[in-house]
Amino acid sequence: MSMPAAAATSAGVPLIERTKLFGNPSKTQGRLSPDGKWLSWIAPRDGVLNIWVAPAADPAKARPLTAETQRPIRQHFWAPDSSQILFINDKGGDENFLLYGVNVTTGVETLLTPFEKTRAEIVGISNHVKDRILVGLNNRDPRWHDVHSLDLKTGKLSLVQRNDGYAGYTADDALTLRIAAKATPDGGQQFFRMANGQVEAEPFATIGLDDALTTGPLGFTADNKTLYWVDSRGRDTAALVAQDVASGRTSILAEDGKADIGTILADPKTGRVQAYSVEYLRNEWKLIDPAVKGDLAYLKAELKGEINVTSRTDADDEWIVTVDPVTAPAATYLYDRKAKRVTRLFVGRPELEGAPLVAMHPLEIRARDGLTLTSYLSLPAGTDPDGDGKPGAPVPMVLFVHGGPWARDSYGYHSYHQWLANRGYAVLSVNYRGSTGFGKKFISAGDLQWGTRMHDDLIDAVDWAVKGGITARDKVAIMGGSYGGYATLAGVTFTPDAFRCGVDIVGPSNLFTLLQTIPPYWEAGKQQFYKRMGDPTTEEGRALLKERSPLFKADAIKVPLLIGQGANDPRVNVRESDQIVKAMEARKIPVTYILFPDEGHGFARPVNNIAFNAVTENFLKPCLGGRAEPIGDALKGSTAQVPAGAQFAPGLSEALSIK
Repeated sequence: MSMPAAAATSAGVPLIERTKLFGNPSKTQGRLSPDGKWLSWIAPRDGVLNIWVAPAADPAKARPLTAETQRPIRQHFWAPDSSQILFINDKGGDENFLLYGVNVTTGVETLLTPFEKTRAEIVGISNHVKDRILVGLNNRDPRWHDVHSLDLKTGKLSLVQRNDGYAGYTADDALTLRIAAKATPDGGQQFFRMANGQVEAEPFATIGLDDALTTGPLGFTADNKTLYWVDSRGRDTAALVAQDVASGRTSILAEDGKADIGTILADPKTGRVQAYSVEYLRNEWKLIDPAVKGDLAYLKAELKGEINVTSRTDADDEWIVTVDPVTAPAATYLYDRKAKRVTRLFVGRPELEGAPLVAMHPLEIRARDGLTLTSYLSLPAGTDPDGDGKPGAPVPMVLFVHGGPWARDSYGYHSYHQWLANRGYAVLSVNYRGSTGFGKKFISAGDLQWGTRMHDDLIDAVDWAVKGGITARDKVAIMGGSYGGYATLAGVTFTPDAFRCGVDIVGPSNLFTLLQTIPPYWEAGKQQFYKRMGDPTTEEGRALLKERSPLFKADAIKVPLLIGQGANDPRVNVRESDQIVKAMEARKIPVTYILFPDEGHGFARPVNNIAFNAVTENFLKPCLGGRAEPIGDALKGSTAQVPAGAQFAPGLSEALSIK
């Protein structure tokens, strides 16, 4: 079937270079120091993302604070006393995150958790305790994180709590551990009060599997009189609940019938919740404390797009605010509360200003059993002149499936949506059952449904797009990472006629071996995996896992398949991709396999991500009839290896010869 609309549109729309979409941002993750004297952000230094700092009064005097040369720094935060910036990073994607500190004045960098095969986790940071934080370390037992107090001036670690089987701890504003959480055999959790380092014998709260992903403590107010929860007990969606610590009484502060309570804004001085977000189709901020009513109203009026407050000073006189307009690159602003004035600090990707970015359409799709699937559709520029979310004629489509599966797609700028739409494809992302954010019933509807009802939701979404004139049945590809990679493999094996081709990024092919190789520090969540996926310790569970594993249906594959994998992936072991490639090769079924020896669960280094996406768009072009920027020398700076099938991906063999 010809696609005249896509071809005509592509001819008049400039091609957005891959490097502009997937290269390093110019600047990202702006932060204010707690004392308000410094600004920090992440930006390239010699081509690698590093931390930069500048006086808040003069951002032009910025200087790089770190000097990473390989692994990009992707997140950072300020020490409570504003003397140093802290960040975590791993090696080669192994997710053994170590904690580093960099003195803002001297630039001296210190490895604060100097341990091998250890994953550091932040347990507690206080706005009022300035000289230390709480850090969890699994260097004694890889399954459990012992809690240590880290002296920020000396770097000394002092054991606070040995952990012999607890999923995690909640500290108060004085950095005293107050709650311990423990997994239960049914996949739920028990919560225990703590005093003087001792865990009480009996839990004060117990939740089952159905509430396990939608209920938990958020934290205490500064006076320790109130404990906040997100809580779905006795209801479907997670509410914001305040519990009086002395009496145990609870009161509902906020709830929504369609979506869980999302993020909160809390007063940095008192810890009291001032506003909260609810995200169904789009994110909405709602007030609790009138003290910030004028601020949120001003920001909403002044900044057009999706707004988030990402940083606040201790004095609460200045905020860092980001705005995502979707059809333009996101920008970061400094907001002066007293003057009611915003100053633009930077645009994350200025090279995308003026680029033909497209709108994202939030929508509801009905599954075959009546479940509502919140979804997002992007269309190629020029195909939807009246802006109603439907092209004038059907266009090829990529079904882009989110990972998790206990995560969700959201409204906003999405680099893959923009990239694929620019190449001439409609892009549809579906919150299939099991996705989070829509209440516990929606999550539980995905229990034991990998490859069956969860996959039916994706097929139902494709059917909706075909019936609605978005696309044609023989012009749909499936693509995704992690669970989205699994969905891709399920798509080309369990429903071999539904898709023209597939792109699997770090997706599991054998659910039994996936569960065998999950990281040891996921021990506390293991029973939840078993209850929601299939139990490998029982005969019935093993049979279910085998039935839902695409590996054992590899002989059904009859469309082109591209696989990308990080060799150091701790979540989806490299064996998951190796197995299905081997099975396909044994049956002489074409497959292209790209392996990155310095990556883990996804491709953190832009040079590797760009290399894989260069192959992907040239792989999709003959499959769907869109367009592509030639691979050229995109592989040259990457670590890409091609263990199988270079000949099946257009231009790949030539690109390898250049590399």
